[in-house]
Amino acid sequence: MSGLLQLARPFNCVMSAVGVLIGGVVAVGARAWGVFAGPLVLAAVAAMVFTAGGNALNDLYDRETDKVNHPDRPLPSGKLSLRAARAFAAGAFLVAAVLAVFVNVYCLAVVAVNATFMVTYEARLKAVGAPGNVVIAYLVGSLFLFAGLAVLSSDTDPLIRATILAVLAFCATLGREITKDIEDMAGDVDRRTLPQRIGAKPAGGVAAAALMAGVVLSFVPWMYGVLPVAYLAVVLVADGMFIYAALHSAANPSRSQRVTKYAMIVALVAFLAGGLL
Repeated sequence: MSGLLQLARPFNCVMSAVGVLIGGVVAVGARAWGVFAGPLVLAAVAAMVFTAGGNALNDLYDRETDKVNHPDRPLPSGKLSLRAARAFAAGAFLVAAVLAVFVNVYCLAVVAVNATFMVTYEARLKAVGAPGNVVIAYLVGSLFLFAGLAVLSSDTDPLIRATILAVLAFCATLGREITKDIEDMAGDVDRRTLPQRIGAKPAGGVAAAALMAGVVLSFVPWMYGVLPVAYLAVVLVADGMFIYAALHSAANPSRSQRVTKYAMIVALVAFLAGGLL
């Protein structure tokens, strides 16, 4: 049991569930713990279980390198067999799909698409850099899209809010992933990342463009009256942090990716403020 828990990485799983719940609050406000509480809880649990399966899949594909880099993990340490890890990953994806069925068909479709992306990422895209960055950015953003679809109704505003949050999360995550690759250029000998292909400075420009796209898009909810001025007041702080990170993406990638992480948290607070007020 301890090996399975370690394989699942409970903290990551809980954070995925929290992301869905935050997305639900952003989408429907106080109704997230009212009429939409049931589907949102099911969606959050589905995201948590799916993340456990994704973490297991990651360890399965990384088992050889983990013998050197992370020998204490369940597979290289012998706590779990390959058969048990494969069964756990497959079972987690299946449970996530079953839970999604009880939410709606759109959530089931997201689970199916994300499972396909997860397998493709681990099998091929992780080693080729930029396409893998895009997949990771999508998977992070899809948590909020998943929440928006879980509370889907005749009112389109909740889905618009969740989709905008998902796109902003995509842009910020893409910028951060590329910046991390710039930071790790020397050690990524077995990967063909974007910085290795085009150089640190041009890759920094791509990362900065992704972050700045998020800054521009952050004004959309306020401009179209989807979120109130309380949202704008907080998101401007996040935008300043994103701009700072963009300006330092190539010159100081370590600082840039840390600032981006904190800016994403501030942006979440902005959306929560807008959703609740």
